[in-house]
Amino acid sequence: MFPLKLSPEYFVNRELGILAFNRRVLAQAEDERVPLLERLKFLCIFSSNMDEFFEVRVAGLKEQIKYNSLHVGPDGLMPKQAFEKISSESHELVDHQYNILNNIVLPQLAQLDIRFLRRGHWNDTQREWIRNYFFRELMPILTPIGLDPSHPFPRVLNKSLNFAVELEGKDAFGRNSGVAVVQAPRALPRVIRLPSDIAGCEYGFVFLSSILHAHVDELFSGMQVKGCYQFRVTRDSDLNLDDEETKDLRIALQGELSHRQYGDAVRLEVADSCPPAMSSFLLGQFGLGPEDLYQVNGIVNLVRLMQVPDWVDRPELKFARYTPSAPKEFAKEADIFKVIRKGDVLLHHPYQSFNPVIEFIKQASEDPTVLAIKQTFYRTSADSTLMQSLIEAARRGKEVTVVVELLARFDEEANINWAAKLENAGAHVIYGVVGHKTHAKMAMVVRREDEKLRRYVHLSTGNYHQRTARLYTDFGLLTCQEEICEDVNDVFAQLTGLGKASKLRHLWQSPFTLHQRLIKAIQNEMEIAKSGKKARIIAKMNALLDSDIIRALYDASAAGVEIDLIVRGVCALKPGIPGISDNIRVRSIVGRFLEHTRIFYFYNNRAEDVYLASADWMYRNFFRRIEVCLPILDAKVKKRVIREGLEPYLKDNTNAWEMLPDGTYKLRPARRGTAFSAQNFLIQELGQDLPPEI
Repeated sequence: MFPLKLSPEYFVNRELGILAFNRRVLAQAEDERVPLLERLKFLCIFSSNMDEFFEVRVAGLKEQIKYNSLHVGPDGLMPKQAFEKISSESHELVDHQYNILNNIVLPQLAQLDIRFLRRGHWNDTQREWIRNYFFRELMPILTPIGLDPSHPFPRVLNKSLNFAVELEGKDAFGRNSGVAVVQAPRALPRVIRLPSDIAGCEYGFVFLSSILHAHVDELFSGMQVKGCYQFRVTRDSDLNLDDEETKDLRIALQGELSHRQYGDAVRLEVADSCPPAMSSFLLGQFGLGPEDLYQVNGIVNLVRLMQVPDWVDRPELKFARYTPSAPKEFAKEADIFKVIRKGDVLLHHPYQSFNPVIEFIKQASEDPTVLAIKQTFYRTSADSTLMQSLIEAARRGKEVTVVVELLARFDEEANINWAAKLENAGAHVIYGVVGHKTHAKMAMVVRREDEKLRRYVHLSTGNYHQRTARLYTDFGLLTCQEEICEDVNDVFAQLTGLGKASKLRHLWQSPFTLHQRLIKAIQNEMEIAKSGKKARIIAKMNALLDSDIIRALYDASAAGVEIDLIVRGVCALKPGIPGISDNIRVRSIVGRFLEHTRIFYFYNNRAEDVYLASADWMYRNFFRRIEVCLPILDAKVKKRVIREGLEPYLKDNTNAWEMLPDGTYKLRPARRGTAFSAQNFLIQELGQDLPPEI
């Protein structure tokens, strides 16, 4: 199938690719075109991304190293080799992050009367206010733990803020261990705002760590505090569930979640003031080596600064606000089912409102002619209106079936809670197929009309999550085309029942047909190119890692197919390699919104086949998940997907990073007067308010 024999040098390591993406995120914090408070947010997003990277990817590598795994990926790196490269890159990135924070972002905020007051610069008034705050708000709930034979080193929660305290002297019982640990409860804010008259500026903040450092001696009466050092440990957060032994997934998962906070340690963060002896002591407590130590110039939990921009009422320092538009199809007609019967409706989030999706389920829950509602959930918000509508529909006696993916990483607890509420309301709750995450985004409503049943469906590239629908770019389609609805019904039947997979009419589905159909579509373009005709592939996704797909794309490129890949995150394929990928271009768009849309375009002798999918081009999406890929059959909708979902991203010269043949990325420079941002273009095209270009 793949005539080219490819050496490891033609593949990017997955973990290094993830770090390359995080480098692009970090670059947003340096970009002077980005409003200053948004730059602070990007520093926090980078921290959050790195947390997950260590909790999942680094934890997995360390597990392989622990058991002397000899597994070698397409990139040719063994686990230990990959870890060494990752460790070096991660240390460099974190150092750069704190350099941006301390030398660019915080000084510029201070010039604008938004200050983070450091302990060494407090005046007497500030010091008194902070002292009172400590005794009033902090001291009553802090529990210092002195280390001795009856008080061993405490269990430290994943990513929690802690302090190692060096002590001298004996306590009331004559004990003298020399070391204590103070754990900061998660209920405590990590950043505290001072009154403006006390702060001496409009917005003055102080870090919780600074307050504890200043008053830690109050916790150890009669003893001398020689040093106080903040630290934070990151742990393996993967869940260990045996597919064959699990009898009740929800019960098994509930038992496993309680252990997530105490998985094996994978990283230790300390302030750069922490002396080597204390760092070594802490590393020993967590079973970590020197390469796992990250000494930072500042607080060890930057993620918690994400709240600060919300507290600061300075619109000029944030992205200009806009209102997502209501699709014109709903301008004169409130009955959503009547609108869908007139033709397919394409929704483009966040530029267009998510409300039609909410209204679709809400109206279905209230409509007496609706008999059944079926929906999948991978991630949703804690206050989901959609879930409330489904609960209400079940209470009204409608047949409600919800496929809840319990193993959506870091959303397991929320999904368990929703599953219980749905079951209590009388809904049928299904947990999908053990061993295959249900990642497809589907909703189906069955309605009685004119003495017959009619189905309506919603299919999407993104989750049913109201909050992220304002932050992630996604397409959704509302349709009542019979064959599409029949396919969706068959997929639901697979998820809820037993039996052979039926042959679908239009949808491509993982784990059965999606992979082979994509390979076939790529090979079709290759054959067209060989015949001397125009051949073209454009694909937009979050990640590209599957080696078979990459080999097929390399073959197609060698045959003359023009290929543009818009891959937000990790891409293991390298473009522009002579004789291998000369005709492939790879770009990543990183901007205000998180690019989440999956669109696959094949020129196919002018037919221009366009698909929307829930799946990225990764092995797990093809073979370990339930995914669907939807062909766009309506000509007007297809034109919109191309015009809004692909063309602006190929034109972008503001937020576009182009991958070079060595796997590194370079920000595409805009010529003077020609700056074009795909996201800003779409805000102006589809949003109601027009923000200035950035």
